[in-house]
Amino acid sequence: MKTISKLKKELDKWFSLYIRLRSATDEGLVQCFTSGRVYHYKNIHAGHFMSRKHLSTRWCDTNVQPQSIGDNLFGQGEQYKFSIALDSKYGEGTAEELELLARTIMKVSRIDYEEKISYYKEAVDKLKKDKGIE
Repeated sequence: MKTISKLKKELDKWFSLYIRLRSATDEGLVQCFTSGRVYHYKNIHAGHFMSRKHLSTRWCDTNVQPQSIGDNLFGQGEQYKFSIALDSKYGEGTAEELELLARTIMKVSRIDYEEKISYYKEAVDKLKKDKGIE
């Protein structure tokens, strides 16, 4: 039986792939949420507006967007630009709502992890098939 930390890591992997693929073109190209530069989905991160340490927003698909490695790692996520882009894409106040949601305590069970892994694995397979990319 997999440990909770292994399940969390596996969920992170499938969720990250999902985030990058959902925004990808049929050629596998994705635009960085904070810089606008274009990368292949395999060469971009799934950047979090609110830190991954907050379980309540860690796998929230509004909170997580494709982000260049430079902006995500070296630019510490470019949180200010990220908040402007979130409000622009999803409506005024979205960034603030995510900040509040991040403060919510959330317990994730083994079953929750397994269900989410299964869901995102299927979603990734479907996106790859629909877009014809590997």
